Amino acid sequence: MRVALDTNVIVSALATRGLCADLFQAVLAEHDLIVGETVLIELRTVLRRKLRLPDATIDALEAFVLRQAIVVKAEPPAATRPLDVGDASVLAEAAAGAADVLVTGDQDLLNAENPPVKIVPPRKLWELIRRAP
Repeated sequence: MRVALDTNVIVSALATRGLCADLFQAVLAEHDLIVGETVLIELRTVLRRKLRLPDATIDALEAFVLRQAIVVKAEPPAATRPLDVGDASVLAEAAAGAADVLVTGDQDLLNAENPPVKIVPPRKLWELIRRAP
């Protein structure tokens, strides 16, 4: 399965133990990780501003993600209401990467109308991949 992870899922996976960390590990081991350039930019910003990690650590984490992921870039479609530009970009990049699913905790994305990619919260994907034979 091709799995796109939103910034909030990756940050949670890197910063804490728990569901997102387990999910991230399972995706890396058993699936194709899709990461958009928008997520990579947001990831650096969140790691610097919110977690206050040093640049060297951020560089190392980004390098790790880049080694593991298929990185894509796409322009958001013109009509992406009610999504903001960042969320629309994340969704467009997941679609451009042919992701089967986009995993996020972002309620705006989870409530998007007619998305081009299935969007689920982390718990839902965890349940799906652990039930699969």
